[in-house]
Amino acid sequence: MAGKQQAEQGEAVADVRRDQMLAAAAQLIAERGFSDTRIADVAARVGASPALVIYYFGTKDSLLTEALRFSERAFYVNVEALLAETTSLSARLDTLATWVLPDKGEVPEDWGLWFDLWAQAFRHPEVKKDRAALDEQWRDLITRVVQAGVDEGEIATVDVAHFAQVWAALLDGLVVQVALDDPVVDGERARRLALDVAHRELGL
Repeated sequence: MAGKQQAEQGEAVADVRRDQMLAAAAQLIAERGFSDTRIADVAARVGASPALVIYYFGTKDSLLTEALRFSERAFYVNVEALLAETTSLSARLDTLATWVLPDKGEVPEDWGLWFDLWAQAFRHPEVKKDRAALDEQWRDLITRVVQAGVDEGEIATVDVAHFAQVWAALLDGLVVQVALDDPVVDGERARRLALDVAHRELGL
């Protein structure tokens, strides 16, 4: 029994240590960019050795994708809580658009992680696979939100998967415009465009 408790305590400590490294990596990559963030920088920020970071994550590319997953967990927890407070499909779509496309000055740190992930995925097959899994999680959330609207009779039956693919791709493109301070497509304009497309495609 004592041995089992010690093992569980060891695993808990390891989980905390791993999360500390992920939080540090996410912050550093957001601040400096992926190319200017070293394993040694992450280790120094949490008071660990570079060897320990490598032990947990193996490669710098793996650290990037895991840091983004770590960041995304908080995003989904917050979004799910907000979605639970709204009942209509229109309100839920507005919630998603607002979270993904904030106003200038409110750009989330994880946008920098996404931009670096896209750049790495373009050249590295393993990162490309992780990118696909993260995007699928986002499309699944959109699918679930819209399917609930169909099930509740708010909208007619539509190709929910197709809409999720289109809307997710549109939001990705709009994120780039807002993040780069496009003089025409700011956060407010981007949200309006995204919601106009959603309402038109879904017949809201």
